[in-house]
Amino acid sequence: MQYNVKEIEKKWQQTWEEHPVAETKPTGSGKKYYCLDMFPYPSGSGLHVGHWRGYVLSDVYARIKWLQGYNVLHPMGWDAFGLPAENDAIKKGIHPAIGTAANIAVFKKQLKDVAAIYDWKKELNTTDPNYYKWTQWIFLKMYEAGLAYESEMPINWCPSCLTGLANEEVVAGGCERCGSPVIEKKIRQWVLKITEYAEKLLEGLDRLDWPEKVKRMQRNWIGKSEGLLFSAPIHDTNLTLTTYSSHFEAFVADTFVTIAPDHALLDQIIEGVTNRPEIKAFCERLIAERAQKEHEDKEPEGIFTGRFIVDPVSGKLLPIWVASFVLVHYGTGAVRCSAHDERDFAFAKKYNIPLKVVLVPQDPVARNLVEEFAVCYTDTKQGILLEPSAFAGKNAAESRQEIIRYCVEKGYAQQTTQYKLHDWIFSRQRYWGEPIPLVHCAVCGVVPVPEKDLPVALPAIDRYQPTGTGESPLVAVEQWVNTPCPKCAGPAKRETNTMPQWAGSCWYFLRYPNVEVTDKPFVQEDMDYWLPVDLYVGGIEHAILHLLYSRFYVKVLYDLGYLSFDEPFKQLFNQGMVCKYSEKSGLVEKMSKSKGNVVNPDDIVKQYGSDVLRMYILFMGPPELDCEWQDNGLDGVKRFLQRFWDFVTQHGALPDGQQEAAEVTRSVHQLMKDVQERLDLFKPNTVVSAFMAWLNDATAQSMRLSAESLERVLVMLSTMAPHIANELLEVVLHKKLDDCPWPAYNPKLLETDEATITLQVNGKMRSVLKVPKGTDQAVLEQLARQEIAKWLADKTVVKVVFVPDRMINFVVA
Repeated sequence: MQYNVKEIEKKWQQTWEEHPVAETKPTGSGKKYYCLDMFPYPSGSGLHVGHWRGYVLSDVYARIKWLQGYNVLHPMGWDAFGLPAENDAIKKGIHPAIGTAANIAVFKKQLKDVAAIYDWKKELNTTDPNYYKWTQWIFLKMYEAGLAYESEMPINWCPSCLTGLANEEVVAGGCERCGSPVIEKKIRQWVLKITEYAEKLLEGLDRLDWPEKVKRMQRNWIGKSEGLLFSAPIHDTNLTLTTYSSHFEAFVADTFVTIAPDHALLDQIIEGVTNRPEIKAFCERLIAERAQKEHEDKEPEGIFTGRFIVDPVSGKLLPIWVASFVLVHYGTGAVRCSAHDERDFAFAKKYNIPLKVVLVPQDPVARNLVEEFAVCYTDTKQGILLEPSAFAGKNAAESRQEIIRYCVEKGYAQQTTQYKLHDWIFSRQRYWGEPIPLVHCAVCGVVPVPEKDLPVALPAIDRYQPTGTGESPLVAVEQWVNTPCPKCAGPAKRETNTMPQWAGSCWYFLRYPNVEVTDKPFVQEDMDYWLPVDLYVGGIEHAILHLLYSRFYVKVLYDLGYLSFDEPFKQLFNQGMVCKYSEKSGLVEKMSKSKGNVVNPDDIVKQYGSDVLRMYILFMGPPELDCEWQDNGLDGVKRFLQRFWDFVTQHGALPDGQQEAAEVTRSVHQLMKDVQERLDLFKPNTVVSAFMAWLNDATAQSMRLSAESLERVLVMLSTMAPHIANELLEVVLHKKLDDCPWPAYNPKLLETDEATITLQVNGKMRSVLKVPKGTDQAVLEQLARQEIAKWLADKTVVKVVFVPDRMINFVVA
């Protein structure tokens, strides 16, 4: 029998197209398993082999659960609204709706090659009005709950994409999508109060089976810090300046105050100051540099405002400086500064601001150095305080809570908790997105569109390119914009900003169980059965944006009584990137069309077949780590599958009634054990290795397997190479994979009377011996000396370490 890859794979893909396997059963049909990929946005470049890495990995686990008898939900859909799809359409000179539909067709065809057991009856598209009707409904529920508000605010503006960006969409000062330097621009926006959920988002992380790296990234982004608010009058004015300190243990050391160049009080603070124009020009320069992230690598800069606060702690006048490192959106935009912060210390030295030392090391010599030379000492965990007298000689960190009480009781400060997390800018000045379902009425103000009138459909227009004015192209669609007010029926105008791409992807996993439902976003019975998602697979690049936003959405819907769970994803797995040498840069980099290093999976499938690509993707290395694509690795997997085909078709299965050898049974059960344990540890690369090692052994020994053992081997292989496994099951065993359960090994069959002893010399392994279990040390030592004689020659054995049934180590001099 010939292993004709193209014919076999074409046959089975056509079979699965006509008779899909693993289709999702109705809610309540036994134990469930919800396996989900982060759905793609259908860009014009199509899939590359890096995309396959996540899709193949999730399919392995979905297939296992299906074979174990679970009711599996393994869906796929399209994140098709937003900047990527619109920019791609503009580049090609076609309408986004046309471009998106064409891209989806290409993606879907490519995904069929993956041979994943997706239930295509569950397919969804975020641009479908039947879907985004409920995206709009969720926004309205947030608006009604006071979690959405309108604000004219300075935002991150991408001059290339011509739209506002959330803070999370700015990477290293550039647009997360196109890389263009971001500037600051004041625009009317709709904003979601994600900050109200900061504490809940933090607390929930402790309950998740997620990679610690992702949880740490989210914790850092939320940025919780507990500290003190110090309020002080500004000398010779009627103003009060409030500062925030998260590291306040050495508060008595504070000798000056810094404020952000865009602080709201700055104009009033410098009113009447002689060098006001100089200060204003300095601040404008800092603000411009910050927008371009030019200040990040620069030495801190500052300018004295000519004003002082009256320090509530010392009663002295402390100078107020504008400083480049103070951020208006963190804390209060003003900071008390001292000798016990490296940045403050360097700033004070640069501008000759007096400093005071109140935190010193415990070691007397080091303490003298700090006090005598005013060295910057910052270690609150080890350091002791000199002042105030109530804490003199006490450890700073251990006194933290006492210091809080002391400052509050003295009236110096108020205790507070701050977060780095900002509210989420939720509107875009673009066309290709969900219309925000609100109406602006001169009489009634902002009025939500009634639920019965949803969806507010995105109108089909010819001129969809961004305006660059801060307004959406929808402004020009007068027939759509002008509408009766839902409240008073008078003339009103629709909201013309659209939602960001994230709006549709924040809740899509709730829709998959009931894509066919038209009168509600989801059915409670289905939510209780299917959710949360059991396994979610996708790239770590979504750790902050998509994952944080999705958790926020679910927590809001939970609090509003629509869901019975407050976390969407039980287990998260982040696959590493597939990288390749880039001819443009001369470096190994993440695959990208712009870098010229993309590998098209279509070409690989044509030459090698889907099974080879699937197995090679799994074999490339630990799936959580980045790896480098090497074309020659495909040939090794191809040879393995050919050898596997030859072994099975040449040896077949033993006739009924003929029993296989005990060592063959043991070999198959050992393979089953290795496969299961390695899959449980998310090490599919080592599963491929286990199959290769087993085949080598089976071929060398000309093993004859029973039909039962061969079925078990083929069922396990089917998770990685489904086409060849299904074909061999049919032509050799006359069975369908649908009727074969996932095998479980028998531990008793792996028990043996032999022990494998590691032979070591000075802790280094030199050989192994197989001996009967329980062999005593004297007998084993004699056998071992013969086996490793060359490593013991001319050596004096000074000690022998013996671990029964495991190891013997000769310590030699």
